[in-house]
Amino acid sequence: MYLPQKIFFTKGVGRSKEYLTSFELALRSARIEICNLVNVSSIYPVNCKRVSVAEGVKELQPGQIIHCVMARNSTNEPNRLIAASLGVALPADSNAYGYLSEHHPYGQTEKVAGEYAEDLAATMLATTLGVEFNPDTDWNEREDIYKMSGKIVKTFNITQSAMGDKNGLWTTVIAVAVLLP
Repeated sequence: MYLPQKIFFTKGVGRSKEYLTSFELALRSARIEICNLVNVSSIYPVNCKRVSVAEGVKELQPGQIIHCVMARNSTNEPNRLIAASLGVALPADSNAYGYLSEHHPYGQTEKVAGEYAEDLAATMLATTLGVEFNPDTDWNEREDIYKMSGKIVKTFNITQSAMGDKNGLWTTVIAVAVLLP
């Protein structure tokens, strides 16, 4: 059984005339281009320690297969606003799992996209933990309810946004949670 012990969060943006190259440049910007990435779904592992990007990158080796949760978005439309965001919600009980959510919108600012992704992760965790809430209230109200319940200890997001290149180059943004052994 493989259960990640560490996690780090990174983000990046890349621009190129080629779609694939813009993605590669976004990976370089995020400092994870040397690895083979396997996308997984959105569970924050039990007892998984968050480490800094600098600490996490030190553990990577060229060609290594790493599991990650990734939000990714691209455009070649000049001046089009894009974002890639991961929301994170952690339970108060360190022996319980948390949630990650991926969001990849067009036309949303970094702040709006980040709050949306964070809300999505917190809502998924809240429903799992049985926290009562009204889904029609805004994020700020629900965030207070979630945290006051004592069941959700922390929420945050990592978001990368960018405007599409004015000359029509491909622009790619990524936000990534890298899971380490």
